[in-house]
Amino acid sequence: MLQGCVPWPEEYAKYYREQGYWEDKTLSEVLDLSINKHGSKEALVFNKMRLSYTQLGEIIDRLAYQFLQIGLKPLDRVVIQLPNGPEFIYSYFALIKIGVIPILALAPHRKGEISHFIKFSGTVGYIIPDIYRKFNYIAMAREIKNLNQKLKYVFVSGSSPSEFISLNKLLEAPIDKKEIQETLAKYRPDPDEVALMVLSGGTTALPKMIPRTHNDYVCITKYASRVGRFDEHTRMLVTLPIAHNYMVCSPGFQGVLFSGGKVVISPGTDINTIFSLVEKEQITFLSVAPPIITNWLKSNILSHYNYSSIKVVQTGGARLAPELRAQVRERFGCFVMESYGSGEGVLNMVRLDASEHAILNSSGKPVCPADETKIIDENGNELPDGETGELLIRGPYTIRGYYNSPALNAVAFTPDGFYRMGDRCRKDKDGYIYFESRIKELINRGGEKISCEEIETLIFAHPKVKAVCLVAVPDEVYGEKACACVQLNPGEELSFEELIKFLMTCNLAKFKLPEKLLIIDEFPMTASGKVLKRKLKEIAVEQSN
Repeated sequence: MLQGCVPWPEEYAKYYREQGYWEDKTLSEVLDLSINKHGSKEALVFNKMRLSYTQLGEIIDRLAYQFLQIGLKPLDRVVIQLPNGPEFIYSYFALIKIGVIPILALAPHRKGEISHFIKFSGTVGYIIPDIYRKFNYIAMAREIKNLNQKLKYVFVSGSSPSEFISLNKLLEAPIDKKEIQETLAKYRPDPDEVALMVLSGGTTALPKMIPRTHNDYVCITKYASRVGRFDEHTRMLVTLPIAHNYMVCSPGFQGVLFSGGKVVISPGTDINTIFSLVEKEQITFLSVAPPIITNWLKSNILSHYNYSSIKVVQTGGARLAPELRAQVRERFGCFVMESYGSGEGVLNMVRLDASEHAILNSSGKPVCPADETKIIDENGNELPDGETGELLIRGPYTIRGYYNSPALNAVAFTPDGFYRMGDRCRKDKDGYIYFESRIKELINRGGEKISCEEIETLIFAHPKVKAVCLVAVPDEVYGEKACACVQLNPGEELSFEELIKFLMTCNLAKFKLPEKLLIIDEFPMTASGKVLKRKLKEIAVEQSN
């Protein structure tokens, strides 16, 4: 296994194989089985582009071959930072096919985060768009490449400068199909090897790298697809950021393609774009976050569209309130499937045959029978059903450690391999999990996770700031927004605009920026000298109201 990664103990790996949870197939092999089975059937739609399974397979193989010719080799790392579009899917599967490890970055990540990913992982390649949402990724890539000597290859989707490699030209270059097949046949990865890395929500200073193997990622995708009842008739619309683990394998586009269904990628997130595609493509499955649901329910535009094809609306990223679940079900006439998990390999989903109480209130239950969950108290004692404590989970697709992070792993995982979710939950007799609150200091802005520590560290560097705490304040649309509570040095003044201007120089993703500033004379403290964040949050909420 890639150095710096933690393998499953031998006895667990043996058990997962014997029980069929691990099939010893690579992600590419599972996709190829689907391609061979569904050949001429439509697989991928984006704007006017429509690809069959055979065509998709040929594009992936062509790109995988071209990556090899350029010099990429197994276990190299390549950061993919592409917006929603077919190029993401081509690049993702092409790299995986030849054993190169894609690191899935989000489009809003900026120089600070991307430089960290590249340096920390020893990345040799970087795939970007030319410009997206008015941001120049080429200019950023130049700066990053100058800072990282190991970064050899920058691939550009769109208009590429001569110093970088055009992804479009790689996809259009003349090829010999026989030579491609003979070459690719030499590059089958080990199913126990790391296939890709996803990024954590970021409760530490910067997002952590989560290594996912072929065996574990095939497992989670297949079991999630079974719960979602995916088959060749499934038609999924991709609206959320495609690089999120949620959109890749929970069940995600990967689950659709493994099942022979159709993936439709939306070019926009506005209601008209989404529901015109729902109507045109007869979409059956939507994966969304609560802020999107809230906007839909408030809109009068939906009456202009026929959305009767929708069978399931899957919600994730944050808990959807019971009353909103009921409203979605009534409005759309479909099943509302709450999902709760993380990129570390945790996935709970509500079953279609669940009780009414579980459908409206629970966060789902593990998708695989081999998943082990337990709720513990502050002393590590396991609690009975119905009592609230910290959720721990272990299973065939739950990682045993972050990449190259032994100190962090000692805190995030128990000695016997359970992952600490950092959430307070309770469990019922049927195994359904009920999320109560977070333990970790994390702000959930519409499904995007903001590390309090990361932003506090940056704000503290401002010369006018004496102390800072970042807290969450409620928001009707996003669920939570970040409020910076700041104590200033004597005689200083700081405006919200000045703070944001300072943070923008830190190359920070925009979704992480505080949206409120509260100047505090003295922070409320405990007797031991710790900031009472709960009290501080109460003050911030009161001021917001």
